[in-house]
Amino acid sequence: MTDITESVRLEGPTSVHMADITMLHERHKAGATAERPLDIAYRTIDSPVGKMLIASTVDGILRVAFDSENHERVLEDLAKRVSSRILRAPKQLDDAASQLEEYFSGRRRSFELPLDWRLASGFRRTVLRHLAMIGYGDTESYTEVAAAAGSQRAVRAVGTACATNPLPIIIPCHRVLRSDGSLGGYLGGLAAKRTLLSLEGA
Repeated sequence: MTDITESVRLEGPTSVHMADITMLHERHKAGATAERPLDIAYRTIDSPVGKMLIASTVDGILRVAFDSENHERVLEDLAKRVSSRILRAPKQLDDAASQLEEYFSGRRRSFELPLDWRLASGFRRTVLRHLAMIGYGDTESYTEVAAAAGSQRAVRAVGTACATNPLPIIIPCHRVLRSDGSLGGYLGGLAAKRTLLSLEGA
């Protein structure tokens, strides 16, 4: 992961100072954008449910992660599963950050972002694609989602798909509840799920 944040002293008498490192970092970032797109760009934003990480590829948003997931571990996982060519590049994610901020402020009810689905496959991807169709302020039970995904008995698999959703909030797994109306689980924690449902008036 290329994310230079500290001064580095080279072997011998030559030293590189912070200003030089910053310049090299910006040059690398600009070059990567202009000549060869980054495999994964990422940034973080503040939100009512804590600091969130957003990562994208040329295909679209790849990952949204809560602070409780440990952002460093999330990036390490992306390096193993997708590519080690990762760079902090906030400007490349300005649109995603703006849409999320609009959502948290109550000014946006749906997202208009290209998505990279590669971290979900099979039945899990089918479930997530259905979750994307649950409207703002609406909820469905795990059983209802299972039926909509084509396997009414696969309630536990729906729970797993929600728990491993790589794109929370954008793909609104927080809108899935137990049949009795209780919250069930949530990747970002139950407090975050309550906050999101309250924000939507669900």
